Amino acid sequence: MFRPAALALLLAATLAAPMPAHSQEGAPINVNVNMARVLRISAPAATVIVGNPGIADVTIQDPLTLILTGKSYGQTNLIVLDSRGEPIADTMVEVMQMTAGVMTVYQGLNRTTLACAPVCQPVVMMGDDNGFTGETLASSQLVQSAAN
Repeated sequence: MFRPAALALLLAATLAAPMPAHSQEGAPINVNVNMARVLRISAPAATVIVGNPGIADVTIQDPLTLILTGKSYGQTNLIVLDSRGEPIADTMVEVMQMTAGVMTVYQGLNRTTLACAPVCQPVVMMGDDNGFTGETLASSQLVQSAAN
């Protein structure tokens, strides 16, 4: 029999094995805001529940593959149920800001974020200056409409 901490670590790493319903003692599953992560499970999932869907979203790609998307900073929980409503997993999810290649610029009270890999380009991040965010979104929509 596995110890709960070992089960929670296995779940946090890959969601690769069926888990008891209360395996929250281990480290949370981490995902960056505005990014997605593939989670593979060994028992077929029928239902996924996210405690706070404003922080993260999970979709069932196929019965053994879940897609976890970070929507906002913070922590929430993820519950996976089988077709009989029995829990496969219950774990914490932590959505964090990506730090590699990201630069935050402060100009007085205004904050802007740039992705610098290798050339710095504006990105939309929660907490950035509203004017900067609006200009970045408008630019992105202009490029998108030109591509269509």
